[in-house]
Amino acid sequence: FIFKNFKNSQNFIDKVGEISEKENHHPDLSFGWGYAKIIITTHAIEGLSENDFILAAKIDQIFSV
Repeated sequence: FIFKNFKNSQNFIDKVGEISEKENHHPDLSFGWGYAKIIITTHAIEGLSENDFILAAKIDQIFSV
């Protein structure tokens, strides 16, 4: 995800953290000035589950706001 500055990327990551806690599904997050990187996977099955796609869709929704 690309942002105009550090503050926007940090705010986005904070929102992703809130959603992740509600879903009890925690992606790997990294961010810096103008970007956020999110890796979603279900480690227990070493791949993608339906929950991964649900979380990704919810993250996409907050990005488009």
